[in-house]
Amino acid sequence: MTITRIALLAAAMVVAVGCAGPGADRARMLPRDHGVPLLYVALGDSTVEGVGATGPSANYVSRLHGRLHAVYPRASVVNLGAGGATSADVIAEQLEGALLRRPHLVTLSIGPNDITGGVPALEYERNVETILGRLTRETSAVVVVNLLPDLAVTPRFRGRETKAAVAGLTVRFNNALGRLARQYGVEVVDLYQPSRTEIPRHPELVAADGYHPSDRGYERWAELVWAGVERRISAH
Repeated sequence: MTITRIALLAAAMVVAVGCAGPGADRARMLPRDHGVPLLYVALGDSTVEGVGATGPSANYVSRLHGRLHAVYPRASVVNLGAGGATSADVIAEQLEGALLRRPHLVTLSIGPNDITGGVPALEYERNVETILGRLTRETSAVVVVNLLPDLAVTPRFRGRETKAAVAGLTVRFNNALGRLARQYGVEVVDLYQPSRTEIPRHPELVAADGYHPSDRGYERWAELVWAGVERRISAH
């Protein structure tokens, strides 16, 4: 698959996700009472844990919690993200802990380790369906999932033979995320298109390892995810 073909597929996927979002699950909103002790649980991989950030407070989960706390002063956060986690690891090691806590808000960011670890796209899709299905059936939480950034624009893959394959798989995984999000009424945040345009122009968004976000990258990540969370906040 050529890079041009990948870009066209990606654009079509993002349009489809954007068209589906607003009508998804309007009953699933964050509490109208902003004084409740709201719980936010984060699920996912090293980007959720915060690898690449200079400290825990600089990762996107902490930054997102800060924004949430400004609206819900009693909001707390539990970050279950773990470096190296795949979609199967979220099911095996994180999902039950999230369900038991009965959260009001859950964010999910998972997929890059499935891609680099050779997990077939259909297996990834089945795993994500399990995660989203259980979260929406067994909790009343607002669930927010982000499309994967374009891994191929990071220094780790730039100029390497695997770049085209990684780019193609990222599109396939994002298509699966978009379909499942629409099916389960989950809020979708697009990190794919912003990463394609912003990372080449702003290399400081990427940490020294050439792969994970830097502090500035996580700040931008939190800004984009917050826009999705904000769409699910009830007015007084």
